[in-house]
Amino acid sequence: MNRKTLVLPAVAGLLTPVLAACGGSGSGSKSGDAIVVGTTDRFTATKEAPAPLDPAYAYDVGTWNILRQSVQTLMAQPRGEGTPVPDAAESCSFTDSGSERYACKLREGLKFASGDPVTAQDVKYSIERALRINADSGVAALLNTIDTIETQGDSEVVFHLKTADATFPYKLSTPVAGIVNPKDYQKDKLRDGFDVDGSGPYTFSAEVKNDAIVSATFTKNPAYKGSVTVNNDKVELRAFADADAMGSAVEKGDIDVMTRTMSPAQIQKLDAGSDQNVDLVDMPGLEIRYLAFNTNASSVKSKAVRQAMAQLVNRGELVSKVYGTEAEPLYSLVPATITGHSNSFFNKYGNPSVDKAKSLLTKAGITTPVKLTLHYTTDHYGSATKQEFEVLQKQLNDSGLFDASIQGHPWSAFRPAEQKGAYDVYGMGWFPDFPDADNFIAPFLDKDNFLGSPYNNSTIQRSLIPQSRREADRLSASKSLTEIQDTVAEDVPVLPLWQGKQYVAARDDITGVAYALNSSSTLQLWELGRGVSG
Repeated sequence: MNRKTLVLPAVAGLLTPVLAACGGSGSGSKSGDAIVVGTTDRFTATKEAPAPLDPAYAYDVGTWNILRQSVQTLMAQPRGEGTPVPDAAESCSFTDSGSERYACKLREGLKFASGDPVTAQDVKYSIERALRINADSGVAALLNTIDTIETQGDSEVVFHLKTADATFPYKLSTPVAGIVNPKDYQKDKLRDGFDVDGSGPYTFSAEVKNDAIVSATFTKNPAYKGSVTVNNDKVELRAFADADAMGSAVEKGDIDVMTRTMSPAQIQKLDAGSDQNVDLVDMPGLEIRYLAFNTNASSVKSKAVRQAMAQLVNRGELVSKVYGTEAEPLYSLVPATITGHSNSFFNKYGNPSVDKAKSLLTKAGITTPVKLTLHYTTDHYGSATKQEFEVLQKQLNDSGLFDASIQGHPWSAFRPAEQKGAYDVYGMGWFPDFPDADNFIAPFLDKDNFLGSPYNNSTIQRSLIPQSRREADRLSASKSLTEIQDTVAEDVPVLPLWQGKQYVAARDDITGVAYALNSSSTLQLWELGRGVSG
């Protein structure tokens, strides 16, 4: 086993390209042999979510990783991180001093994979469609600063925003802003099933069994014009039931690469192993995990109960027992490597204390032990999630102040139930849509937030979030961002737990591995190539 580490600068937004740890992506093979990538992500169509791959609905890292390969956006996250770059667009920029008018010009000769031309009218149609459908996944909220969209001829699009939004270029790089063909996607209705059509680097087809994707094939799109260079002809994304099965497959050579999600034990095994044919690459990540609360639920409606939990949770113990060196304690929704981060929860609660937690409950007149259930998903964030919740349960119950139980659910049932408010307390993960503090705040606290949380703070929504978005220099937004984080630590509508690293393991003849996953956990399959082993 060869261990390689990709080191990137600490502050997102100032990241610069570095050399690939497993070979330059320019050495990719053009042989046509599919590079096979393993994942434990699940792609399932259900009665509650029949259109998992529609850009107007999809809002989790797994489905976005399919869409980013196949549905093109005006802007894209660049190789090596940094600010977004034009993709379907030839150029984009704010045309006013107040960051309220954003204009893009399309590349010449842009076509959908079907051969139909991509026009400014298609861009307008696609984004207005997502806003009009306003799916219950909450993804349309990413575009909620748009007021109107105008087109000028077939190649120019102008976005008029309701308020200043310096993060808008990032939002145009997300799949909800993906450009779709009106022939394939109805104006007022989601596209059910697993068909995806666009103008991205690849075309897409899926093998489906029991309403779930077993494997997905990405074939190089010869009509693609954009910012990336595609270093292979075909990639197969193969779904595995668990990390152990995926790990066995890469060791046998049945797959070439494995990505999300390896277990902590498996990463340790790979790191210590003697297989010289497989490389383990670790790289910075912006994944966070947290507990969320239905603040209308009787068990946690009192702020004192949520504050007591914040006072009791021992993040250091949780991380060391479950994730080891693969995670770090997190004391804010905003990760420590993002501009604007503040350790608000540590500043307020300090080290875990049963006495302080008891005092909070006593002053609020709360009878103890407080009985509640912690819900988690069994198959979306990796096999260690159950162990994580067992540790959290023990920490709460050992205090004598809580009588907590835990209950696991498959993601296909967990996510719809969470959105409907069925759980008082539940565990979630967040892989950012883009690497900016706004994307660790607005999705949880703004109107129409993706959690469907009843928590509503008018100062955050009407004043602080808009203030932070006026600052093109994100360091200048720190005052507003810190106030938001301090308010979250006071009210505890969510309880941040940890921030993780991310890993990719690959056979040693695969090149471009270090760029195959960016800090937002976005798969960039075009970076992969096949070189010479050894």
